Amino acid sequence: MAMKKRKIVRIDEELCDGCGACVAPCAEGAIELVDGKAKVVREELCDGAGFCLGVCPTGALVIEDRDAPEFDAKAAEVRHAELGKRPLGEKCFRCGAGEEQAVLIPCRTQGASRWVCVHCLPPLIHG
Repeated sequence: MAMKKRKIVRIDEELCDGCGACVAPCAEGAIELVDGKAKVVREELCDGAGFCLGVCPTGALVIEDRDAPEFDAKAAEVRHAELGKRPLGEKCFRCGAGEEQAVLIPCRTQGASRWVCVHCLPPLIHG
């Protein structure tokens, strides 16, 4: 597998509490819980988008630049199909909308990892 320097998720095992909040936001299925800790189990599935970062309550996930297998979009598509729909079960912290009603985006605010819907995002940005 070809290696290249790129952006990829790194999980600090010391900080990870094994809550699994980062697993469902990873649509490609690169992250799984292994022995009670989150792990990037297939680096070629990690697109480096970082949707997993905003939901980690301990800050264990970061994006770093390092040598890793190239992102494999075809493998990610296959893995996504294998996993099927994985509802987050999360709600917007401002209005309570779930992903059935609105697009949800992970965010960090006031030291907490939360989800916000696209309807409530503009007031957060613009005050």
